[in-house]
Amino acid sequence: MTTSPLLHRPPLRPAPRYRDVLAVPFVTRLLAGVIIGHLPVAMAPLAILIAVRADGGTLALAGGLAAVYGLAAALGQPGWGRLLDRRGHVVAVGVTAAAATAAFAGLALIRPADHPLPATLLAAAAGACTPPLEAAARVAWPRLVTDPRERRAVLALDACAQEVVFIAGPLLVLGLDAAAGTALVLAATAAVGAAGAVLFLSAPPIRAWLPVTTRAHWLGPLRVPGLRALATALFGIGITLGALNVAGVAAGERHDAGYLATTIPAALAAGSLLGGLYYGRRSWPGTVARQLLVIGAGFLLGTVAMLTDPAPHLAVGSAALTGLFLAPLLVTSFHALDVLVPSRTLAEASAWLVACLGLGQAAGTALAGLVPATLPAGAAAVAAGGAAAGCLLLLVTRRGLAVHLHSSGPEPAELMPAAR
Repeated sequence: MTTSPLLHRPPLRPAPRYRDVLAVPFVTRLLAGVIIGHLPVAMAPLAILIAVRADGGTLALAGGLAAVYGLAAALGQPGWGRLLDRRGHVVAVGVTAAAATAAFAGLALIRPADHPLPATLLAAAAGACTPPLEAAARVAWPRLVTDPRERRAVLALDACAQEVVFIAGPLLVLGLDAAAGTALVLAATAAVGAAGAVLFLSAPPIRAWLPVTTRAHWLGPLRVPGLRALATALFGIGITLGALNVAGVAAGERHDAGYLATTIPAALAAGSLLGGLYYGRRSWPGTVARQLLVIGAGFLLGTVAMLTDPAPHLAVGSAALTGLFLAPLLVTSFHALDVLVPSRTLAEASAWLVACLGLGQAAGTALAGLVPATLPAGAAAVAAGGAAAGCLLLLVTRRGLAVHLHSSGPEPAELMPAAR
């Protein structure tokens, strides 16, 4: 009986420095490509809203197009992740980047308010063809960073990079709109995404990497119970993230503090950025499965504080506390994939985590939006409920998370339960 690395307690060793990790050849270049190439995910919803409203379109149409984009972006990731596993980075990232750029360019050329059906189709195409850069980077890191401690550090930098994306993206849209008008916003979104994909794909290790072409089960990595549990738990975490945006708006209305609509998401992102940098810089005791539970409990604690309908400054502090555990939770989840799934399905497995988190965010926003803003703990209850569900699932399936695959041929051979 083989003991899973998810249950093995590795000895504590000095953690690597970030500057040492960034000095590894091509790490900085790939991180920059991921950040730039992923900016459209953060830019597009606001860019679409601004473009539609500037053309005289209704808020319902603007919100609907933004929602179509976000939902399509989440649903498309697993398929592109599977293509990446089977055909490599150049095909998967190159094809999607070209298609997404063309769709954004189409949105920039038409007037979405006057052509709602074509605009809906283009928004769906732009979202569905979002390049799987997160999954592509997750596949690249083990080949560039061989030390497991340095790999967790680079995963932390990757997670923090996503927070930078969601902070910088909306600011970039607002700056472009103020400087050049709405006509340039969607065109710039297309150009930024293409530039990031080109930078990522131009790295020699990415161009040289060839996937292992083996026969795969139609379920892919979803055959692994641990991955299914982890992906479902991240769906619950996504519900929390989506509901907190609505909770910020509702709290701002109740307390006559409109700034909460932006400061609560900003505090969440800032907390996640700091938490990710701190977590990745140090070595932590305990198993990966236990770390997931502890970090998840901390994430839940921050959301529970919102149930009391705190004063504005305390609400911002609660969001920051929640964020402190967000990036570490994502880093540990992606790090667990190294022992949960075969390396030849790593991109698709990563894409499933990204997709479930995104789908959870959409569900959380929708559920919280159904709660009357006058209820003090309405949207906050949805946020806390999502975090609680995710933590409960991690607790119930902690043994499933310790299952790992062994491969003895082209097809995954068997699921080996961890020793008790």
